[in-house]
Amino acid sequence: METSLVTHGRVLRFATVGVLNTGIYYGLYLVLRLTVPYLVAHVCAFLLAMVGSYFLNCYFTFRTHPSWRSFWLFPLSYVVNLVVSTVGLFVLVQHLGMDERLAAVPAAAIAIPFTFLMAQFALTGGQREQPRSGPASRPSEEMTA
Repeated sequence: METSLVTHGRVLRFATVGVLNTGIYYGLYLVLRLTVPYLVAHVCAFLLAMVGSYFLNCYFTFRTHPSWRSFWLFPLSYVVNLVVSTVGLFVLVQHLGMDERLAAVPAAAIAIPFTFLMAQFALTGGQREQPRSGPASRPSEEMTA
């Protein structure tokens, strides 16, 4: 039961970071758009938000220290999200007849569990969170400046 509560807490923290990260992306996009073309603003905001998401997910969601290994693996969770949401969108629109203006929302929702699992693997090596307080530590892999 306690492990289930820990997992639910991790999922809730992941969702919170996702909402916050969306706001960070959008704010960066709006600011950058004032000085660069919109597609450049989008890519820059996306990359900056992804780096921010990495650190938020390390410290807040998964309670682990950043490492170079996890930093380079973390973008795979974005690839998983893109693939699953794209396939979901296609199926919802082309095969189930859903309005394409509405289908993006459930397609994105379908991708969340897959994205969570990939992010968890990238940031923790697949280890489950133990019910305890304080961040986990893997000092041999920590990022140093």
